[in-house]
Amino acid sequence: MIKTDILIIGAGPTGLFAVFEAGLLKLKCHLIDALPQPGGQCSEIYPKKPIYDIPGFPEVLAGDLVTNLMEQIKPFEPGFTLGERAQTIDKQEDGSFIVTTNKGTKHHAPVVVIAGGLGSFEPRKPPIANITDFEDKGVAYIIREPEDYRDKKVVIAGGGDSALDWAIYLADVASEVSLVHRRNDFRGALDSVEKVEELSKIGKINLITNAEVTDLKGEEELDSVVITHKDSAREKEIKETDYFIPLFGLSPKLGPIADWGLEIEKNAIKVDNAYDYQTNIPGVYAIGDVNTYPGKLKLILCGFHEAAIMCQSAYQRIFPDKKYVMKYTTVSGVSGFDGSKKEAKKEVVKSIN
Repeated sequence: MIKTDILIIGAGPTGLFAVFEAGLLKLKCHLIDALPQPGGQCSEIYPKKPIYDIPGFPEVLAGDLVTNLMEQIKPFEPGFTLGERAQTIDKQEDGSFIVTTNKGTKHHAPVVVIAGGLGSFEPRKPPIANITDFEDKGVAYIIREPEDYRDKKVVIAGGGDSALDWAIYLADVASEVSLVHRRNDFRGALDSVEKVEELSKIGKINLITNAEVTDLKGEEELDSVVITHKDSAREKEIKETDYFIPLFGLSPKLGPIADWGLEIEKNAIKVDNAYDYQTNIPGVYAIGDVNTYPGKLKLILCGFHEAAIMCQSAYQRIFPDKKYVMKYTTVSGVSGFDGSKKEAKKEVVKSIN
């Protein structure tokens, strides 16, 4: 039996940052994740994808963000159960919980936090009859290593942030990038749309809108893609294509968590955002992309905020008779850092006083 103060289900960025916020409160955390390493989608799906909306970082690769978060929480020595999925939850007489994984590992904690992102997921595939014939033979649904596309001819399909961002990134990597979208308008960030349009004007991206990829050709490997324009049914073939990358998002599933008696709306867990992001089960919280409430934004930085608020509530639940007075880290420091950093914190305190 693994015992901890806060059991976090999901080791993505939000779950990892929750460890930091809990550590400031002297609360011990243990994390469960079905993936073999921490980081969630940032590590598994797009470690080399640049992220632009993390405060203080004009641009940071998803994998580097995870590395930094792991370094940030190192002083608090969290525990990890990786490669196992949280399967069941049992409430004890004292109000605590025992969570058991699919491999039988049991975890006991007074507070459970679900930070599972989108849950378990699989890529949404376009309705192309022979697409499975070319999977791992030129068709990829996830870009893990951009250098694989160095000097290659790439066709990307999609109209969201992922398709736009990767088209922009690969414009300086691949020999040729085509972006195909079934509509004229994109769903992604306006800034990204403007960048794609600028790159299209100077010939760095072949932008094809109001069209869809309808067929793939090749013998043992992908050789070309067929694009059909929706307004005229005119077909265009992009020959000598090395890669076709449809980026239509992920199909999320909560998995076993959906059977825990939580209040669920559109595959997301409803929480009380007016107070502490607690679910309908007292002592069970949900933070990050896995939760929903009025005005919800599925952004990493919003997950960070939710983690901070949740930890304050968790502290009061674990220690109902104690009053916690919040102190800024510039004053209180972060216990566990090396001596040089502690000395630097002393200087900060002196300057404040």
